[in-house]
Amino acid sequence: MSHIRYEIVEHDGGWAYKLGDVFSETHATHEGALRAAREAAARQSLAGETRPILYQDAAGVWHQETADGSDRPEADIDDPDAGRR
Repeated sequence: MSHIRYEIVEHDGGWAYKLGDVFSETHATHEGALRAAREAAARQSLAGETRPILYQDAAGVWHQETADGSDRPEADIDDPDAGRR
């Protein structure tokens, strides 16, 4: 099982959660971003349909694979600001 971590960060004049280098929408408050990150993490555990997927890699080569809808990652939240709130 894979593992992903959402991080709560200050972003664009407010707060956001991010996964890797990708930011969520900006929230006015830390609590709003944390709530949205918890909702996103909860959705990660929901199974979907097994279906074929088609994607292009960084070299421009196309690949087709089957994505198992029951293969869901573990998700947690890193909130470095939690101890100061």
